[in-house]
Amino acid sequence: MEIKDLTKSMHEFVTSQGWYDQNSPRPQTLRNLAISLCLECAEVLELFQWSDDSRQINKLPAELADVALYLLQLADIAGIDLETAIHDKLKSNYSRKWN
Repeated sequence: MEIKDLTKSMHEFVTSQGWYDQNSPRPQTLRNLAISLCLECAEVLELFQWSDDSRQINKLPAELADVALYLLQLADIAGIDLETAIHDKLKSNYSRKWN
């Protein structure tokens, strides 16, 4: 599945929940999506808090999916072609000197 297909599926889910509605209790603004993305990233980090023990590794796929969904939505709402942005960033990274 491509990024555009995942983004479409994400929008279908958000729409089905009514979160794009004007009076939604969960307005899908750039600010709110950026906050939600960071909170989901923190949930990934929380799995490793206090230990490198991998007992909670089974929770990692769902948490990473949450991060990806918010990332897809944030990029799309901001008008960013995430696939192009990723390719551009990788190209830039290859030209950087890493110390």
